[in-house]
Amino acid sequence: MYHSLIPLIGWGATFLVCVLAWWKGGRAEQYGVSLKLATSLVALAVHHLLKQGAISGALLTADGVLAVGFLALAIRYSSLWIGAAMLLQAGQFSLHAWYLVNALERDRFYAIANNLITAGILACILVGTLISWRRRAKAAAAQAV
Repeated sequence: MYHSLIPLIGWGATFLVCVLAWWKGGRAEQYGVSLKLATSLVALAVHHLLKQGAISGALLTADGVLAVGFLALAIRYSSLWIGAAMLLQAGQFSLHAWYLVNALERDRFYAIANNLITAGILACILVGTLISWRRRAKAAAAQAV
């Protein structure tokens, strides 16, 4: 399926962050990682099921859904990591829109920018999970004393 180890590492990192966020994160992290995983799976399906001409529009739609989802989470939970993830997702949406509107072929720059933004979003979710985990551990320790 893949011709390189890099996509497998990316999917592995995605699933590790998902498991950690669901295990140790709060509601915001769980919702955020669920949105990210769902749109990542949609993007995977789009690449394998649609014809080349329809891929850009479908990816733009998936990015828009994820950006609006992060916006709703940012409004609901007022968390810095969600705001950072939302801004990164806006950049990814803009990247896809730029390539779609200008009818550009996806090239190396597109792939690198897309992957770095995705890694940044996963890093935001990971940081949010670690902060939430630590905050709950401190509260539990304070109650135990």
